[in-house]
Amino acid sequence: MEFSQEEPNKISLKKFESMLKTNHVLFFDSDEFENIIHHYLNQGKVSLAKKAIKLGLQQHPSSTNLKLFQVEIFVFENKLKEANQLLDALYILEPSNEEIYIQKANILSKDDKHEDAIKILTTALELSEETSELHSLIGMEYLFLDNFEQAKQSFMSCLAEDNEDYSSLYNVMYCFDFLNENQEAIHFLNDYLNGSPYSEVGWHQLGKQFYTLKEYKKALSAYDFAIISDDRFVGAYLEKGKVLEKLKRYNEAIENYALTLELDDPTAFALLRLGCCHEKLGQFDLAKQYFYKTVKEDPLLDKGWIAITKFYNKQKNYQKALYYINKAININEENAVYWKLYAQINHRLNFLEEAERGYKRAIELGNYELSSWLERSDILIKLGETDAACLNLIQAAEFYPEEADIEFRLVGIYYGMLETEKGSYHLKNALDFNAENLFIVEELFPLVYESTTFKKALKKLQ
Repeated sequence: MEFSQEEPNKISLKKFESMLKTNHVLFFDSDEFENIIHHYLNQGKVSLAKKAIKLGLQQHPSSTNLKLFQVEIFVFENKLKEANQLLDALYILEPSNEEIYIQKANILSKDDKHEDAIKILTTALELSEETSELHSLIGMEYLFLDNFEQAKQSFMSCLAEDNEDYSSLYNVMYCFDFLNENQEAIHFLNDYLNGSPYSEVGWHQLGKQFYTLKEYKKALSAYDFAIISDDRFVGAYLEKGKVLEKLKRYNEAIENYALTLELDDPTAFALLRLGCCHEKLGQFDLAKQYFYKTVKEDPLLDKGWIAITKFYNKQKNYQKALYYINKAININEENAVYWKLYAQINHRLNFLEEAERGYKRAIELGNYELSSWLERSDILIKLGETDAACLNLIQAAEFYPEEADIEFRLVGIYYGMLETEKGSYHLKNALDFNAENLFIVEELFPLVYESTTFKKALKKLQ
């Protein structure tokens, strides 16, 4: 069943609310009740919608549409048994009413029976003349099943009926993206734009596909067409700015980001990008101003705090950098890159315990870069935690089995602990992998390097 999305007749609504206050029962025709109920459901005022349904059914007990609203309330309240019973009764009376099938499918979907929901909706398709909504519902069920190919076809069917159904267009593109079908998406969008040459959304989506493929000049052209189609399309200016950044045309990127601030309320994303562009141009004061505006606009945007952190880190103001990296980590504690930056800043401040903690956390979160393992080991060695350093290096060797930098450090540790057999084993490996890195032992373990035992072992292997 379809209802007007416009606000119901104000007189009917006022009359209904007056009736509730005075308890004087007034008569409304069924269409008025339907519009009143629809209004309350759109407003999220479920209790008022329920009252309207109850009064509506008292005055129009045979109204199928009012009973279907009752089904919606049952589903909303998770009273699926009652909803099914009412739908079964309605089906006997009106077996060709597509809304009955839609509500039945909705119940099946809530029960995670998506394939059954698709079968019901497919039956409804055979009964309906206007199929766009049904194709959309079928598409959503396929998405629940992670069947992106079938979902894509369903949403394409929606667009075939209404080429301005942008919700379906976004869903089609979501499916293409998930399937990594960028070229296919481009072909689809070109066909779509042949029929809708002034669709700003179509051009915008085409630009995003070219951007993903790093075809930046083509992306730029697509965004230009989007802006020609709608010169107040903020999303197109933002995406165009991103492309211009990739092309290192920072002044033009700034112009596009700045335009978004004029067209709409400022977004943290635009402010952040403005800051980054000014920083690339060496305009550090402006960059800093925009970074601070970013976090003022959205204090929970960790990327804003990271931008400030990196700004001060480059300026070698490590105390301030440390303050801001802590803010970023408080927002996102699971980001390995943030923890590595935290470790590096603490290391520069000679806060070795905190630096070690940062590298350890970064590794735990999946940052397996060689530098993370080596820096952590070197700090543990300085802290006298040789056992922990040794274990860390052995773990690193699992990822980098032929890395001389790891082996020479193990050489220094084992010879330092007088475990010469293990030390000799790693010394042989290290010399085989890269003998030129012997200086590592000299720099990190000077006592070992000068020891007679090590010199004899080295001479024997060289």
